[in-house]
Amino acid sequence: MCYSTSLAKSEKVIEEHFNKEFEVPLLYEPYYYISGFQHPNVFIIPQDDSKVIWPSIWGLIPEFAMNDLDGFRAKANTLNAKGETVYNTRSFKKSIENQRCLIIADGFYEPHHYNGISYPHYCRLKDHSLFTFAGIYTKLDEELYTCSILTIEANDFFSKIHNKKKRMPLVLDTEFEEEWLRDDLNENHVKELIKSGFTNDDFDAYPVTRNLYSKNFEKNTAQSIQKVDYPELGQQQTLF
Repeated sequence: MCYSTSLAKSEKVIEEHFNKEFEVPLLYEPYYYISGFQHPNVFIIPQDDSKVIWPSIWGLIPEFAMNDLDGFRAKANTLNAKGETVYNTRSFKKSIENQRCLIIADGFYEPHHYNGISYPHYCRLKDHSLFTFAGIYTKLDEELYTCSILTIEANDFFSKIHNKKKRMPLVLDTEFEEEWLRDDLNENHVKELIKSGFTNDDFDAYPVTRNLYSKNFEKNTAQSIQKVDYPELGQQQTLF
């Protein structure tokens, strides 16, 4: 699962890192925390226009659902697309074939469960640099994108963090980012990228405030990514 992310880097840093410009720069504001359940904009590099960075609504809307958007969202959670079944899922099948994207982030949040209590953990590369999730999208008109983050079975590191469902978002290794956007990939090639494309770069993960679970807490501040020591977690806090 991956239902909340961060992208706190400046517009300039992002553009220089990817050597691409924001297509709609006025829409970008750095954020420490967004929840996919609010269907905010994330920022993507789409297969059909890979020279620029586009805003995209988080939560893929397939074309067949356009006439009943609220009804579709009430029945389906498309914030994530399960990598193992993405080709067999009606909402995702067309997108995984030829509407793949890179979703830009510098961190994400996962729950860690201990004694029946959930502790949010902030996950980031050790140097807190930018990375991309493997994503899929729909383009509902000339300037309206919607997207989902692909998830896969957790590796050893993330199994200790997301220790209940043991899933992780597919963070692509930089050497596979351009390949993910290629137009000539067949199904087997895409499945191989899903299977083996996770980054080789090292991650950090540490517990953050449980106030993230409170509706009244202002989440989009630096406090959301600050480490919190929980005595009850003890040695677990050093496992990551």
